[in-house]
Amino acid sequence: MIDRLLQWMVGLPEALIYAVVGAFAALENVFPPVPADVVALFGGFLAGRGAANAWVTFLVVWLCNVTGAMTVYALGRRYGTAFFRNRVGSLILQPGQFARLSEFYARHGEKVIFISRFLPMFRAVVPIFAGTSKLGWVRTLVPLAVASGLWYGGIVYLGATAGRNWADIRRVVDASGHWLAVPAGILLVVFAWWWWHTRRRGKP
Repeated sequence: MIDRLLQWMVGLPEALIYAVVGAFAALENVFPPVPADVVALFGGFLAGRGAANAWVTFLVVWLCNVTGAMTVYALGRRYGTAFFRNRVGSLILQPGQFARLSEFYARHGEKVIFISRFLPMFRAVVPIFAGTSKLGWVRTLVPLAVASGLWYGGIVYLGATAGRNWADIRRVVDASGHWLAVPAGILLVVFAWWWWHTRRRGKP
């Protein structure tokens, strides 16, 4: 399905190429399985072939990704506290767990946000909890924008300089995603242990 999408992008006019790569970069903040990295890589590849501008491709991907993440953050900041106070939200995080998570973000929020932009799954989750924890706008935006710029700047650059080696470059990006999934999986296990441990300890 991804290959069919990429083949479809080949025939698009320049403006639509920017629209597609931007849409995928934004959507990954809501639906993590979206192949935003591969689409951004292919957008850079098309730019290298003259179908688009590499700098514009990068700026569109970067700005859309940051905008999508900050929108999720804003929704978490606006509605998150009320959600976790109701019956459904308390099944996910109890009040004590929510307070501990908020304290953790208050101390280490910038580092968590920066690192999470390089890890699958966590890209979509971390901005939500940054918002529910009421982490400041600047403390959220700066590390998010820097990390996203580094990640997607590298991906678009690889695509734009791939030349005829598209298959090799795509394998590199796919492999990097698989390797980064390992620490993401470890962190997920650690978080699951913390969730279960603190939830059990909060029971009478």
